[in-house]
Amino acid sequence: MSKKIVVAYSGGLDTSYTVMRLAQEGNEVHAVCANTGGFSPEQLRRNEENALKLGAVKYATLDVTQEYYEKSLRFMIFGNVLRNNCYPISVSSERIFQALAIVRYANEIGADAIAHGSTGAGNDQIRFDMTFLVMAPGVEIITLTRDEKLTRKEEVDYLNAHGFTADFAKLKYSYNVGIWGTSICGGELLDPSQGLPEEAYLKHATREDESLLRITFEKGEITAVNDEPFDDRVAAIQRIEEIGASYAIGRDCNVGDTIIGIKGRVGFEAAAPKLIIEAHRLLEKSTLSKWQQYWKDQVANWYGMFLHESQYLEPVMPDIEAMLLSSQRNVTGTAILRLRPYGFETVGIDSVNDLTKSKLGEYGETQTGWTADEAKGFIKVLSTPLRVYYGVHPGER
Repeated sequence: MSKKIVVAYSGGLDTSYTVMRLAQEGNEVHAVCANTGGFSPEQLRRNEENALKLGAVKYATLDVTQEYYEKSLRFMIFGNVLRNNCYPISVSSERIFQALAIVRYANEIGADAIAHGSTGAGNDQIRFDMTFLVMAPGVEIITLTRDEKLTRKEEVDYLNAHGFTADFAKLKYSYNVGIWGTSICGGELLDPSQGLPEEAYLKHATREDESLLRITFEKGEITAVNDEPFDDRVAAIQRIEEIGASYAIGRDCNVGDTIIGIKGRVGFEAAAPKLIIEAHRLLEKSTLSKWQQYWKDQVANWYGMFLHESQYLEPVMPDIEAMLLSSQRNVTGTAILRLRPYGFETVGIDSVNDLTKSKLGEYGETQTGWTADEAKGFIKVLSTPLRVYYGVHPGER
């Protein structure tokens, strides 16, 4: 019996096989590409051409880049989110919003099933399946590559046998490109003693000079880059990526725990996230109180973990977002970074909300908010619990 099936279509081998196989079996296949900023216009045009050649009755591109920023990226910036203090949760966070866009489309057209090309060994199968299960209860989920343990050769042979030829050559590295960075898998990363060579990266240093980068924030959101105003936050991110990538900034490797329980190693290049997060963190150091910073860091760590582990729909997430949003009310000003090939350093900030400008005192210099005797009394009171403890346990001094 024919089914109306929506395929989450990226244009790669697994999703191309899925479209053709389901179409050949007599189903009404809709190939849908959810773009969160990682596809070029040329890639999207080629996707449409190929999807129709593969047998899809309809192809659609769903541009959810702005939604991705509004509902996730800005909160990751507010929280300075880096998984394991390293990885900016690049493409993995995009998968949630791609899945949400796909399932909305499926619900709108009354699809009987949704299909994706994930294997059984990674995180993406969980991100897609969980989103579909929650947002489209009762709709069948089809995963041919996972269920049948298909090899690359089997998929290519099937496509060729049914008249579709394309360059699906097995590359040494696999890439997932997104607005929040590019992840790199395979190659030397399979050996835990090795790092990635220069040729593994897609972006290379084209500048040898040093320069200053000024990122201006208003309530935690980017409003200017090098004093050029941006109303479009996505465009601002893209501009920072362009500048940072010219220095090959943001390269690293991350080892972490996958959702399914095994360890995973991934390389990445993410100039914009690294620069934006460190600039934002620098501005917060001068504009937030000690306890604002502390508690924001705690909830931001959970926010990033939940995003990575496919828990975006957990009801606590908007509660965390509310706290992160509130914390940004005074995070306004300009952070200054010094860029050089393959790295950068923080320089300083300019903000009307800079708490280091207090008239009560200047660290290590002078104070007007207390006297010397008051300082001595404060220190003595502060030391009271320790004096009590070591008074009872003098042998531990």
